[in-house]
Amino acid sequence: MKSENKYGLFLIRILEGILVGVGAVLPGISGGVLCVIFGIYKPVMQFLAHPFKTFKKNMLLLAPVAIGVIIGFLGISKILAFFLETYPNQSVCLFVGLIGGMMPSLFREAGEQGRTKGSFISLFAAMAIIFALLITLGAAHIEVVPNVGWYLFCGFCLAMSLIAPGMSFSTLLMPLGLYTPFIAGIGSIDMSVLVPAGIAALATIILLSKGVNYLFENHYSIAFHAICGIVIAATVMIIPFGSFTESVSGAAVNLGLIIAGIILALLLDKFNQKIDVKNAEA
Repeated sequence: MKSENKYGLFLIRILEGILVGVGAVLPGISGGVLCVIFGIYKPVMQFLAHPFKTFKKNMLLLAPVAIGVIIGFLGISKILAFFLETYPNQSVCLFVGLIGGMMPSLFREAGEQGRTKGSFISLFAAMAIIFALLITLGAAHIEVVPNVGWYLFCGFCLAMSLIAPGMSFSTLLMPLGLYTPFIAGIGSIDMSVLVPAGIAALATIILLSKGVNYLFENHYSIAFHAICGIVIAATVMIIPFGSFTESVSGAAVNLGLIIAGIILALLLDKFNQKIDVKNAEA
């Protein structure tokens, strides 16, 4: 049974990695948010901040996640682009449901070391900041011509979406007209896009990951509740409210996908809790 549990957990981690990879390129979703929701954000940040020191500790956990991220980020980019172009509202609604269904586990994890007034202040402050940022970006209709410099910026934003959960790179790139060419470059494995973006992403992770990891080691509750606020605000902002008024059938489909996402997320969280209990008893 123990080997079956390990095999099942390995597959679940690959699935979570795929969702993180897909979420990294899905408009409005942050790969970091999904890492937090799946309970793998802390080990990811520990590994990024101290790769040699924590390699053995986190290898078994992060290896299947990394495999899934590669599959989700590269292998599904073209498929994702198709669904986002053909069924944009439905795709986003499914992910809204997945995030909503994982919010109980996210809030539970945020309170692992207790809650203070500062925890809730950070939650609502982060929520207000993200609402203000996303509303401002949505109102500013600025477009730029894609080039190497802007693809460096895309890489920076992509890394930030992992390091700072809720900071979806697509939310920053779409108002600038960079999201579509960047995703197209990923899907076609265009080196003129991937190389500068990869360099910027790696540099950003190296420079900022230790600082973020420090916050979690020394101010866990405040930092994690801030993430809760970021996730709530970012999720609310991507809900395609307008699509619910287009037709009754369309609203029903979108609502059904949100509910399906919530149910799937709750089942996944329940499975993860069972695995964690069994591993603790082993």
